[in-house]
Amino acid sequence: MGGLCSCCSNSADETNLMPSPETRRRQQLEAAERRRHENEHRGIKDLERVRQQQLRSEQKQRRLEEAERTATGPSTLKWQSN
Repeated sequence: MGGLCSCCSNSADETNLMPSPETRRRQQLEAAERRRHENEHRGIKDLERVRQQQLRSEQKQRRLEEAERTATGPSTLKWQSN
């Protein structure tokens, strides 16, 4: 009879399946951060290469802007024909 009662009642381990709200909140935050990180890097195999390409693109844009500024400013070169 004792075997029948022990399987029908809830043990102490079964009643405490839900973690505390703080633990649950922390786990949800960790899972959200992990999903965000995975979504940011989806499809990118070489992250360092992408960063280098972005840096080169920014440098090229700065050089173009600098060239435009100097072209519209006062010219220091003068053309002379003999």
